[in-house]
Amino acid sequence: MAEVVTSIGGSILANLIIQALEKVGNLGGVKRELQVLESTVTMLHSVLDDAEEQQHQSSQIKDWVEKLKEAFYDLQDVLEEFNIEVMRRELRGDNHMIKEVRTFFSSSNQLAIELKMSRKIREVRERLKAIEAEKNFLLDKGPMNSQAQRGRRKREETHSFIREEYIIGRGNDKKNVMKFLLDMDVKEDVSILPIVGIGGLGKTALAKFVYNDEMISKHFDLKMWVCVSNDFDMIKIVKDIIVCVEKKEPNYNVMDRLQIELRKIIDGRRYLLVLDDLWDANLETWHNLKSLLMGGARGSKILITTRLPSVAKITSPAPPLRLEGLSESNSLDLLMQMAVPKEGGIQDPSMLAIGEEIVRKCSGVPLVIRTIGGLLFHKETKDEWLRFKDVELPKVSQRKDDIISILRLSYDNLPSHLKQCFTICSLFPKDYEIKKHTLVSLWMAEGFIQPSNSSKHLEDIAHEYFKDLLWSNFFQDLKKNPYTNEETCKMHDLMHDLACNVAGNRCWVARDDTNIINERTRHISYGSTFNLMDELPILRLKASALRTFLSTTRYWKERQQREPTREVDLGQLILNFKRLRILDLQGIKVEKVPRSMYKLKYLTYLDLSDNRTLKRLPNSITKLQSLQTLNLYHCNALEELPSDIKKLVNLRNLDIHYCSKLSHLPRGIGEISSLHRLTNFILPKDKARAKNYCGLGELKGLNNIRGELSIENLGYVTNAEVKCEDEILTGKHSLESLELSWDDFNTDDVVIDEVLFDRLKPPSNLQRLKIWQYKGESFPKWMMDSLVSFLPHLVDVSFGACKRCERLPPLDQLPCLKSLHIIRMPELEYIESDQSSPSSASFPSLLKLKIIGCEKLKAMPLTPHLEELNMFAANGALLINQMMLGLNKLKKLHMSDIKFLKCLPEEGFQSLTSLESLAIANCHQLTSLYQGMRHLSSLVDLSIRGCEELDISKDENSNILDFHGGLQSLRSVSIDHYLKVTSLPQWLLQARNIERLEIWYCRNLKDIPEQIEALQSLQNLVIYGCSSLTSFPEAMRRLTSLTHLCIKDCGELEESCKRQAGEDWDKIAHIPNIRFGSLI
Repeated sequence: MAEVVTSIGGSILANLIIQALEKVGNLGGVKRELQVLESTVTMLHSVLDDAEEQQHQSSQIKDWVEKLKEAFYDLQDVLEEFNIEVMRRELRGDNHMIKEVRTFFSSSNQLAIELKMSRKIREVRERLKAIEAEKNFLLDKGPMNSQAQRGRRKREETHSFIREEYIIGRGNDKKNVMKFLLDMDVKEDVSILPIVGIGGLGKTALAKFVYNDEMISKHFDLKMWVCVSNDFDMIKIVKDIIVCVEKKEPNYNVMDRLQIELRKIIDGRRYLLVLDDLWDANLETWHNLKSLLMGGARGSKILITTRLPSVAKITSPAPPLRLEGLSESNSLDLLMQMAVPKEGGIQDPSMLAIGEEIVRKCSGVPLVIRTIGGLLFHKETKDEWLRFKDVELPKVSQRKDDIISILRLSYDNLPSHLKQCFTICSLFPKDYEIKKHTLVSLWMAEGFIQPSNSSKHLEDIAHEYFKDLLWSNFFQDLKKNPYTNEETCKMHDLMHDLACNVAGNRCWVARDDTNIINERTRHISYGSTFNLMDELPILRLKASALRTFLSTTRYWKERQQREPTREVDLGQLILNFKRLRILDLQGIKVEKVPRSMYKLKYLTYLDLSDNRTLKRLPNSITKLQSLQTLNLYHCNALEELPSDIKKLVNLRNLDIHYCSKLSHLPRGIGEISSLHRLTNFILPKDKARAKNYCGLGELKGLNNIRGELSIENLGYVTNAEVKCEDEILTGKHSLESLELSWDDFNTDDVVIDEVLFDRLKPPSNLQRLKIWQYKGESFPKWMMDSLVSFLPHLVDVSFGACKRCERLPPLDQLPCLKSLHIIRMPELEYIESDQSSPSSASFPSLLKLKIIGCEKLKAMPLTPHLEELNMFAANGALLINQMMLGLNKLKKLHMSDIKFLKCLPEEGFQSLTSLESLAIANCHQLTSLYQGMRHLSSLVDLSIRGCEELDISKDENSNILDFHGGLQSLRSVSIDHYLKVTSLPQWLLQARNIERLEIWYCRNLKDIPEQIEALQSLQNLVIYGCSSLTSFPEAMRRLTSLTHLCIKDCGELEESCKRQAGEDWDKIAHIPNIRFGSLI
């Protein structure tokens, strides 16, 4: 990489030389060489900061830095080789660490080792001396140390996560886009608006600004966001649109099936689709995609963001919205927002004048202004601002691309350790969603994370690095998956260009070509379109050069399109590149890992995830003593781990998530004290067959484990094992998520499980807890009596299949609890209430509650802040008497298979003024709806399905159900499987704003009344399986907004509606989209 030599030198001084000196023992020759080397490196390191900063001004300085970098890389290899050899010898013999360092070399080979290592170190040292002698140029004295400068002000944490909300100067642009989106007076059902502008202007930010507007959310039935980038892959785009709605990816790549699914989702519904960052669109491919999107209801809109006017011309005949740079005043406002602490503000008017001069250089580009503002944030005085304007900013003019050059200033001001962390990100494709955990592991594996003098773990330091880069705008779009809590981010296109610019030829990304890789390339990445050995020209590299081999395949389906990788090809790669630090082989479909893997002695990161036919790893892999990360995620054919895994003494990260056939962990896991991430701790079911298995006791010593942990098969722990263990988890203070699973083991000895659970008390900072298939009858005392004291930070709690438990612990006073799932607990009768704080409201933070399969549960504390309630196979008394009362914040209520539910009382509905979605399904004893439904003033979606005894047209007193013009917010109604429906109910015909009506399998429906004319907003009508319905009313002619009609399995009705020939054809001929036999 272009400018990381300072960091490499620092790493050599701070880590490798010190480690080597500590381990050298009696090798006097090596020790002397190391001491002289330390002096040489120290001298060179002292001038590197200035040399790196000034190398773009002089080719002579640049060449000198490049030579020094090559020598430092080779020196790294020599010192790491020495330290690895020492470590391996310490682990030989009877596997006990040899206490006396002087004995790790036998007398027979000590001299040979000393001569070999002395020679290698001397050769590199002499190279360094020669390079030092070549420095026949003078360097300008650099400014104050940037690290110290950065430390003078404490930044606001909120800047990292809400950057998109600080949009300045785009009021008119937003107004224009909003006008387009809300316009219903259009000629075509689907309209398209491209937003065009150069990179960094804020096209995506503007689209997000509008996309998240509350008015827009209410106006459209569907909202979908797809990032296209420079890969116009039809299948991928269609799948991404489907994922936006269905929340899961289709498991097939057949375009015909995908287009059917897409049309099923969007046809007849008013949707908003954003196609972000569209680059490569020709007329034919665009028309192919556009044809699939034209089935939306009138008023559907597509927003396209692109840098290219040619793309705008192809995608829309209408003029695009051309985004211009910010005005000088808006630019200044944005600069000050970024550069000046809110509480202080600018006190010196002359600093505003300096700011005005600075923003004139920024061309009104928000990304550039933010970046400059971030640099100025660390400068408090007028003199510092002047120096920046007069000294640092003029350097821009010496470079070709103004915008990249300005952004380069922010890179130049990074400390060296952050420079290399940023530059390695050039290996990821544009718009790639980077997993934060993966990025941190890569940085650690490359040796980029510098240990601090404090007791901080490397993972915590790496997290701080990430936050620094995020806050400085090098990363953006930070997201957290609500289900997995996995954090991801992206790089703006311009920042990606900057990373590639500074990486130079050190990083190479396999695209659609196979250009020759520069011999100085140290890091390469490849995607799904390349075969491991056949298409990648990696064999042209110098054998000693490559350090990183990274996969950037985005989707598992893409990996499946690859041909399987042969063991011999993998062996060839190992043979050619023995200096690899990072080897990423995810999804290459390898069935067997070569035994020769151990020859990669420098390897720190090995990713074998998603190799779903891989059954075992060679035991030789345990010779990789430098290995920090072993990723086996979703290797679901993997049957066992190497028996000597405890020899991986530097292993920090072991991911065995979804390794479903892995029956146990090998003995010795508990000795790997360096482990910081262990996703699953798997206890053996069959101890006789599981040789050298790892018992529960080994978990006790792994107190550095952080993040998530799942302990499996607790039901197979014996009484003897339980007696031997005391508290196992309390020392794991960095653990955030814990799952305890007993499996389906049938036992009558519930005492063992109860005693065991008592000894599994988690650490107090735990945020997520899942208890699954617990066999005891009661929960531990620490849960029942003091849960709030022991676990005050719980956010998410799940109980599942605890089939003997009659009561749950007091959860109602947990101050942070937002989500509670209670699933398949047939004996559960009530949830304890914490009476220790009678004045406190119950469940003060609970937003989501799901109760499934708890038919005896009759009472629980109130949930006044609830926004989402799902009840399936539950007791009707609980719903009517408690759950529906006082829920004035509830937005979603879905109930299914509720027993003893005959009617829904009015007082239950009165408080549901915020309810937006109501679904009632399979409530077989429900006979009527209540007049109270008129109180649902915010209801948008209503679905009623499979309630055979329900008469939706009458109230509890058998009177005609009339909501007196209520439910005016209702937009979508679905009625499914009702035998008692003979005509549309009166209350439905009064809901004048309904846009979508679906009637499924109402086989006794005989009449659609003339009053349907009142539904003048109706756009989509689906009638499916209504075999008694024979004709439409005359009023169908007057439904002028109706654009989509679907009829299937309706016998005579289909005959009467035949195109041009049926008796009812004239009544529906005005409807643009009519389908028989397929869904809208």
